[in-house]
Amino acid sequence: MSKPKRKRKNRQSEDQGLDEIPRLPKTKPLQLRYYGDPVLRKKAEPVQEITDAEMTLAEEMLMTLYATHGIGLAATQVGVLKRFLIVDIDPEDADYEPLMLFNPEILSVEGESVAEEGCLSIPDLRADVKRPEKIVVKAMNDYSEDIQIEADGLLARVIQHEIDHLNGTLFIDRISGLKRQLLRDELEKIQKADRPL
Repeated sequence: MSKPKRKRKNRQSEDQGLDEIPRLPKTKPLQLRYYGDPVLRKKAEPVQEITDAEMTLAEEMLMTLYATHGIGLAATQVGVLKRFLIVDIDPEDADYEPLMLFNPEILSVEGESVAEEGCLSIPDLRADVKRPEKIVVKAMNDYSEDIQIEADGLLARVIQHEIDHLNGTLFIDRISGLKRQLLRDELEKIQKADRPL
């Protein structure tokens, strides 16, 4: 999910490159997949075991998230059909540890809220989306431990947005048909844009 529009603090000094961001290994960002790419409509497969390959993917996805100024990223958005997502709703806070969730599943929901959402895979397009306000999620963390998270507000919204990606659902699927029609021209431009593979 892309970050809500707001003034961004500078996370790096002018002379600091992406490889020098604290907390990150030296790896390069992955290529994002964009609206129109068939992989975004596929359902991801459960992760059977967290191996070195999954941890490398996690590190590369985290680098990609920070390089694109996002706050959430699902593996399908980088062309990997594994049920894995990362969330960092406050990347400027060094004390906040990003969430790495393998095989996330929503156990319960409560309330309802409407807020504007964007998506790294659908750049420059935003729309109001109705979602549950509070959720309880079970998942496996990067230590292969089963965890349960109670989330509300922005965190709950981002987790739901990224789980949707793992199920082949985009945020534009959650808006009315009329609103989607109004966004049709913008969606066609995104789909036809010449982007690196």
